[in-house]
Amino acid sequence: MTLVNPGDQAPDFVLNDQNGKEIRLSDYRGKKVLLSFHPLAWTKVCAEQMKSLEENSQEFERIHAVACGLSVDSVPCKKAWADHLGIKNIQILSDFWPHGGVSAKYGLFREKDGVSERANVVLDEDQKVLTVKVYPLSQLPDISEILEIMQG
Repeated sequence: MTLVNPGDQAPDFVLNDQNGKEIRLSDYRGKKVLLSFHPLAWTKVCAEQMKSLEENSQEFERIHAVACGLSVDSVPCKKAWADHLGIKNIQILSDFWPHGGVSAKYGLFREKDGVSERANVVLDEDQKVLTVKVYPLSQLPDISEILEIMQG
């Protein structure tokens, strides 16, 4: 399992969002994309991470970018969690089956824990990796840092 690096072509994938809608990464070609990996729904830091994406959804739109949250939780779990958090504008993707398959493709699956790292992967309009940042599981990613990278 090798971590994706800046300059790499991002592995394409198809996952369902919290509403069961099929999301294909390649459909976002032409926009910058933030893939915001989080270990598990219903945990404090993960909730804050997804709420920060939602709170900045208009800014993502303004800079012609898309933000997606990803974790290994199932679609029904993601739906209940998104509703609970009031998430309406961003997609929270289910990397449930094959379990952690997308996070593994990106080198971000924690095999011994069965969850992904907490990480942000920013892609350019051609879906090349601009930046990858892995955070301690207990640390909330700095959304302003990510927006600055995406605006650059």
